[in-house]
Amino acid sequence: MSKFRTCPTTGFKIHAPAETLIQINAVTAIVFLLVGGILGLLMVLTRWQAVHILDAEWFYRLLTLHGIAMLVAWIIFFEMAILYFASAVVLSSRLAAPWAGWLQYLLMLVGAAIVAVQVLLGNADVMFTSYVPLKASHWYYLGIILFAVGAIVGCVVFFATLVVAKHEKTYQGSIPLVTFGAMAAAIIAIGTLAHGAITFIPTWLWAAGLIPMMDPEVYRLLFWGFGHSSQQINVCAMVAVWYTLGTLTVGSKPVNEKVSRVAFGFYILFINIASEHHLLVDPGLSAAHKSWNTGYFMHLAVLASMIHAYSVPAAVEVALRKKGYTKGTFEWLKKAPWGNPGFSSLALSLVGFGFLGGITGVVYGTEQLNIIAHNTLRIPGHFHATVVAGTTLAFMGITYYVLPLIFRREVAFPGIAKLQPYFFGIGMMVFSTAMMFAGGFGVSRRQWDMTGVEAPFQVNFDAIVDLTMAVVGISGVVAVLGGVMYVLVAVGTLLIGKKINA
Repeated sequence: MSKFRTCPTTGFKIHAPAETLIQINAVTAIVFLLVGGILGLLMVLTRWQAVHILDAEWFYRLLTLHGIAMLVAWIIFFEMAILYFASAVVLSSRLAAPWAGWLQYLLMLVGAAIVAVQVLLGNADVMFTSYVPLKASHWYYLGIILFAVGAIVGCVVFFATLVVAKHEKTYQGSIPLVTFGAMAAAIIAIGTLAHGAITFIPTWLWAAGLIPMMDPEVYRLLFWGFGHSSQQINVCAMVAVWYTLGTLTVGSKPVNEKVSRVAFGFYILFINIASEHHLLVDPGLSAAHKSWNTGYFMHLAVLASMIHAYSVPAAVEVALRKKGYTKGTFEWLKKAPWGNPGFSSLALSLVGFGFLGGITGVVYGTEQLNIIAHNTLRIPGHFHATVVAGTTLAFMGITYYVLPLIFRREVAFPGIAKLQPYFFGIGMMVFSTAMMFAGGFGVSRRQWDMTGVEAPFQVNFDAIVDLTMAVVGISGVVAVLGGVMYVLVAVGTLLIGKKINA
């Protein structure tokens, strides 16, 4: 008989195998966050022209690994922990097939390790997108395939756990909103990872010399069904975490839960369409198709984000007003628990994703402006606002509750924990804004040296660009410091945090 324990704070019945898998996936995610953060610091200090710490070869090599570590490994390992939490823990159910959960973890870990080793050995200098005819070692593509298969296994375990919970009647009525949001993320993940399979399996065979090279245009079309759509998994998971943090920090409930569920449904149906702005210069798609996609269809997914962007703050406001903070228009906001790192992470994540990331995503995703913006620093500025200031900060915020609830330890260094979201969140928002500002002046993305050194022509930017890139550098260092504070608190809690008997 599987062992359960009852959480004295939430009343959840926690299945021991699920708890262990949540712990191991979350810890592994934090390790990759640390690695990616160190690499990010090197990227920042290289793009900051006055410092320029790396040479061209190592800049592009480590930029590839930075993207893999942060955009794939950190986030998806953490999302596996979220899936197990949102199913087994939230529904007080046993985890279906724990052995499959361990298979998920091992496949993802081995895959990520193979990719990292191949990149560091110089066998995969192909950047994150790895567009053909650029060719990496076939081991690199095999690592990506193993990682993706592992993630698919984790999603299957999540769905199977929902079936177990329903069959064993561990909950009443509809599944909770956080589980519904995680389910939307898992549904999108299955389609996304299927794109990854049909992209990288032929590429792996080509790199191994077994089949001819894929058509580059077909590769790009298939890749962005995987590469961009994977960020939409993050969006669903992040929004689910937003609702959870609202409940945990101030006791909020959605103003209209049915509307929030419909918004998650919009994500499932329409959000993958947002991938097409990567293909606007490709000749295989008609101009009318591109215009309809980026000018109309994409906004059905945007509508979902707008619903959540209003729903979550509204729920927080209602909850705080019920606590008696009713004087004037904004007393509820002034009296909010800003010293609680879970709440400050929620608030800053909402601003970073909703305003900086969301608005610029809509603007840069339209056909006319995308042609101008796409290969400039505006695009990394945009997705650092969404994936980092938005998703990563939300995941950091929920960690402060996962540590006592799942790891059963009091959060260590509470003073550092209170400051951490501000260092990371504000630093990253300034960083993203400065990148977008520099991109507006024509500074290119993924560029080792923006002056064109050793190129057939030189580029001379206005002095304001040097100042802007200095702001990118300084704010990037501040954000990395915020990331170090997070790792310090998380690791410190695991090592020296006071044990909670439960």
